Amino acid sequence: MTERAEQARRRIDLAATPGGRRVLFAALYLCEGAPIGFLWWALPTVMRSRGADSTRIGSLLGILVLPWALKFLWAPLVDRVQGPRFTLRGWIASAQALMVLTLVPLLFVDPARHFDLLAVLLVLHALFASTQDAAIDALLIQTAPESEHGRLTAWMQVGMLTGRSLLGGGALLVLDRLGDRGLIGILLGVLTLGILLATVYRAPSRLAGRASGDVPFLAALTRVLRRRTTWIGLAFAATAGAGFEAFGGFAGPLLTDAAGGDTDVAGRFFLLNAVLASAVGGLLAGAVSDRVGPRSTCAFAGVLLAGCLGWALLAIGHVGLVLPFTAVYLAIGAFTTASYTLFLAHTDRALAATQFSAFMAATNLCESWSVSATGRWLDDHGPRMVLGIATLVGLASLAWLIGLGTTSTPNAKEGES
Repeated sequence: MTERAEQARRRIDLAATPGGRRVLFAALYLCEGAPIGFLWWALPTVMRSRGADSTRIGSLLGILVLPWALKFLWAPLVDRVQGPRFTLRGWIASAQALMVLTLVPLLFVDPARHFDLLAVLLVLHALFASTQDAAIDALLIQTAPESEHGRLTAWMQVGMLTGRSLLGGGALLVLDRLGDRGLIGILLGVLTLGILLATVYRAPSRLAGRASGDVPFLAALTRVLRRRTTWIGLAFAATAGAGFEAFGGFAGPLLTDAAGGDTDVAGRFFLLNAVLASAVGGLLAGAVSDRVGPRSTCAFAGVLLAGCLGWALLAIGHVGLVLPFTAVYLAIGAFTTASYTLFLAHTDRALAATQFSAFMAATNLCESWSVSATGRWLDDHGPRMVLGIATLVGLASLAWLIGLGTTSTPNAKEGES
């Protein structure tokens, strides 16, 4: 390849440079975050405004998160099924195409009359979205040096939050004018743009030096399963987010209740406050994580998060929920970025999709059980008690950080416990 051809290739390969990687992963996560914003922020708020009780909202969200919680079961396929013609880029683009196909029928389905069909389509969408997520995370691990992980994680969260903002809070503000079909059309457009991203980056088909066959994969899997930090990390992921996951699932309904059923308050909050606060918190935590380490950053952010959640819960029932709720989302951005960077540090590169997906699956399992339990008990016991218990669970789970040690990555020493 000539020098000019190599320069041309690098110009269109966003994965080849630090700045390009920030743009690439932020854009990929924006496309992933747009449908999540509608399903997790707008849909619960709309359901509440139309009379749905907390039990039904919590049950639906709990079901939709299951593919994310179980994605570790098929994530090994992402690690194993790769080749010169079908790389991680192929996995990402294929999953996005299937995400589009599961949303197209919603243009012709009446959600009120065909709720069961709607649920099935959304679960299938979540299945393909979670597969796309596993491939994106594997791409980051395989293409970016560890010194960039914190900041890249933060930019991924910025992209995710931007997508959530536009199709979460923004959707609530324009729902009456565009209608359900109009919003689905916008979602399809965003996902289609995501597929086009495949033309501006490259992805390795295999890790450098990785042998073919099943033995290396099985050997790596055995090595990972023997590590104590693997199991401690999974326990931390499955419990540490209990407070903010439960709060996040019902922040929209709580704001709507406080506004007397007006969804515009929640719409404006999710369009601006939640996104900007989370982005600021994430960018700060990403920079700090790369400098002082993700474990210490995670511990500080977890304590800050518990304090902000306590402030927000005390404010419920009084005027002025927006400020404490904004503080909660700033802390959420910091904690999620620090914890995801921590999981990256303890992920074996030979199992990039498999192991990191297991960590992420555990975080989604935490979301599933905490939101479902909150929905079941919220109306009977009140938000302060139920969300307060979830906050205490998350705070107590910070003790798992002690067992994660101070090493930056398990790849540095193959024999790490």
